[in-house]
Amino acid sequence: MGRLGAAIAGGALVWSSFPPIGWWPAAIAGCALLGWVLIHGRPTVRAGSAYGLVFGLAFYLPLLPWTGALVGVVPWLALSVLCALFPAVFTAVAVTLRPLPGWPIWWACAWTAVEWLKTSVPFGGFPWGVLAFGQSNGPLAQLAPWGGTALVSMTVTLAGFVVTAALTSSRGHRLRSLAGPVALIVALAVLAVVTGAGWQPWRSEDRRASVTVAAVQGNVPRLGLDFNAQRRAVLDNHRRQTELLAEQVDAGRLPQPDLVVWPENSSDIDPLANPDAAEQINAAADVVHAPILVGAVLTGRDPGTGSLSTSNTVIVWTPDDGPGTRHDKKILQPFGEYLPWRAFFRLFSDYADRAGFFVPGDGPAVLRVGDITVGVATCWEAVFDRAPRESVRNGAQILAIPTNNATFNETMSRQFLAFARVRALEHQRSVVVAGTTGVSTMITADGQSLDETEFFTADHLVSALELNRDLTPATLFAPSVQLVLTGMALIAALVSATRRPRARTRPEPLHAKTAPRRPTHPPIVY
Repeated sequence: MGRLGAAIAGGALVWSSFPPIGWWPAAIAGCALLGWVLIHGRPTVRAGSAYGLVFGLAFYLPLLPWTGALVGVVPWLALSVLCALFPAVFTAVAVTLRPLPGWPIWWACAWTAVEWLKTSVPFGGFPWGVLAFGQSNGPLAQLAPWGGTALVSMTVTLAGFVVTAALTSSRGHRLRSLAGPVALIVALAVLAVVTGAGWQPWRSEDRRASVTVAAVQGNVPRLGLDFNAQRRAVLDNHRRQTELLAEQVDAGRLPQPDLVVWPENSSDIDPLANPDAAEQINAAADVVHAPILVGAVLTGRDPGTGSLSTSNTVIVWTPDDGPGTRHDKKILQPFGEYLPWRAFFRLFSDYADRAGFFVPGDGPAVLRVGDITVGVATCWEAVFDRAPRESVRNGAQILAIPTNNATFNETMSRQFLAFARVRALEHQRSVVVAGTTGVSTMITADGQSLDETEFFTADHLVSALELNRDLTPATLFAPSVQLVLTGMALIAALVSATRRPRARTRPEPLHAKTAPRRPTHPPIVY
């Protein structure tokens, strides 16, 4: 297999670690192949970045087709190419770090740094494709409560690059040169295993209280971008499904829920401005005898500018008091809930006029429901590390993720569940995912799905979920872990940069005219 083929195969393997395939070891194999591409023949920075771009395209093109399912292939291709630029940046950096002793460690740190960059820019970042989320059903995900997604991604890449080094180094140097990287990967693997076996030093109590939670999936009349035109039918569906839930509770077939979670956009009709919508929700809360977290779209005026504003909101709606406290979505989805550079993108697609005009909220990302503090990360928010972390730091005992996937497909929904499972592990919190069309699920604090719905169906789930107040190391220190790994990559790059010029400016020997020409690339030190 040539280097080009290896780059393509490596990207495809990493893609297959994500749902719907979900073969987690493939990410390690894919990273090992990418490492071989960068070692075999010692490509230049330019060639290395080209191989990284190919690797990225082989990864992101099959990962993201759902982004263009309803708006055409151009957005899908554009987003895939943009995402592929980040592996190209990594491989360019990796080539410069290649001469350093212990390079698998520095490469893994560099990958993590580039992932952080991708989750930050442009337009607020795009975390889809972070390697940690392809490990949601594998043992390395058990590292999430220790260092968050950064530690999981670093471990995946380190394992792959150690395999590369073991296969490409000479026998005489293998044991000596790989001692550091191998010791680190073994330590991380052991930590993952013992954590998965139940070692949780942050746990303050053996027995925890639980809460009975219901998730309602009302479904929509049809998938597509005209979802918002179906507002009344969608609200009716969720009221009706809540009534069916109440009937099963009254018949003794299901336990009485303490809390019901409706999806994002379950009431696209503003219930605070439309009494008929409020009536529907009041009826649902009354019949189920429990507070409902209602995903609603609220309209109003910006107090500063007086302009019309729209918020994506989750409202606590109780049988006795109706609407109460609320969470306004803080991290908005670009090209969906708002459109950056709207005038520019209007030149390429009439979709520019269909994107939303939502404004972000600024609350604490938690809602008080009786004696329970519920953390809320609405759909897009959950893919960013900072959103669920903020909820838990502000006292969340359980996490609710209302989502609306009616404009996408089941593949996207399955990938989204991987985010939710990692969040459960990261913060050791039970997670409720309620979707308009699915897939809805109940996830325990150890990342296991208790039950889930089918896609594009009307259904409901009820489960007893554990409440937790403990804070994991990731909740407390994951941003610092990311900072340390990024700092290590930057220091390694500076060291490599200062070493290389000295080698180039070394005086020519007196016999330079007859001596064999020195190689222009530095030697690889394992």
